[in-house]
Amino acid sequence: MAMTFHLDVVTAEQSLFSGIVEEVIAPGAMGDLGIMPRHSQLISKLRAGELQYKTTEGAMASLFVSGGVLEVQPHVVTVLADTGMRAEDLDEAAAREAMKQATDALQGKDPEDLDYEAIQSELEAAKAQIEMLHRIGKLRGH
Repeated sequence: MAMTFHLDVVTAEQSLFSGIVEEVIAPGAMGDLGIMPRHSQLISKLRAGELQYKTTEGAMASLFVSGGVLEVQPHVVTVLADTGMRAEDLDEAAAREAMKQATDALQGKDPEDLDYEAIQSELEAAKAQIEMLHRIGKLRGH
């Protein structure tokens, strides 16, 4: 039997996943993090991107997270995502519209009213969703 650990992925609104996995690949703030059973303890900020995990059946599954925090303990990995969604719920049209709105806001005429950090975060999340959709599409033969 393969070594496993428990993975919880939650947002403020919902639990995206809770179960036993063999591996996690998370979009760390400074690069992707590969987590295997009995990984050293750590805490890392997450950037917007794809969080992958390998189920006990050996299949890889994906979730989108817009950022957050990853905590690794020897037998439990917890992801506290700012926002997130299952791969099948991603919508390219909605992501492209969010990207357009963020870009338009950055080019707005009244810079004093802009929250550049929030708009940049929205733009990065939309770009990451589109990248994830294209990667998944290629894997599925689209």
